[in-house]
Amino acid sequence: ARQSAHTMHFPRLLLLLGALAPLHAFHVPALLPSRFPILRNPRRMGASPLANRPLSPPLTAPPKEGGRRPLSALSERAAGVSELANDVRGEFPTLKEKVHGDKDLIYLDSAATSHKPEAVLKVVDTFYRETNSNVHRGAHQLSVRATDMYEDAREKVARFINAERDEIVFTRGATEALNLVAYSWGMSNLKEGDEVVLSVMEHHSNIVPWQVVAEKTGCTLRFIGLDDTQSLDMAQFRKLLSPKTKIVSLAHVSNTLGCINPVSDIIKEAHAVGAVVCLDACQSVPHMKVDVKDLDCEFLVVSG
Repeated sequence: ARQSAHTMHFPRLLLLLGALAPLHAFHVPALLPSRFPILRNPRRMGASPLANRPLSPPLTAPPKEGGRRPLSALSERAAGVSELANDVRGEFPTLKEKVHGDKDLIYLDSAATSHKPEAVLKVVDTFYRETNSNVHRGAHQLSVRATDMYEDAREKVARFINAERDEIVFTRGATEALNLVAYSWGMSNLKEGDEVVLSVMEHHSNIVPWQVVAEKTGCTLRFIGLDDTQSLDMAQFRKLLSPKTKIVSLAHVSNTLGCINPVSDIIKEAHAVGAVVCLDACQSVPHMKVDVKDLDCEFLVVSG
């Protein structure tokens, strides 16, 4: 895998989950100690500065990194979005269901579990009917065919995000992928005095593993707050960066605020102090072009 050009040299690792697993399938409890770590040492864990802050109203998602899309722009695109919805709605059998009597089902929880179109359902059905076999664990015809299909999927994912095929790692879920980064890289590289920079907009899956690592290694968590527009506070981010910063792990696109974080700048500035970067790209890769070679992050987690 391609080597990073900054102080800490190791391959970029891209973590993908299985295509049929729900977004951020929550496997964290199995990896936690018997007592929840944040209760034992909240200061070291980096208690969120938003803990006592009142909730703010949701804002419109931005058109580009670090900004927000005006409502007028959304209105101009509404017709195109509606046309796209009409084109693809028929591909999802679940959306043909009627609820509350005779009303069409409208499903808005795709960030938790996304439904599968006919093309995906047919391929999965065909696989179990005709090819089902262990991957990389047999020399018979079905196993060879299943292995070829599995590795072909790896090639397709690599092309989709402009990665090398040997940089793609399949996991059971985005939560497991984030845990893998924290428990493999984090436990091997972090020690007392080191700092991990997160943000207050992170999914739980990108907080709890680092809390456990902080408890075990003695490192400290730092949180980037939000500015007046409910976007990432870049001024505070720059103040948090120091030679103590060993990894910056944050969302590319927030699953709650909709803001697109300026990750290109974040990665460059993190690399400048010798830190590595892990991006939670579950909300970005499905909705925008993501080129991992251009970004140059070490870890990127995305739902399949």
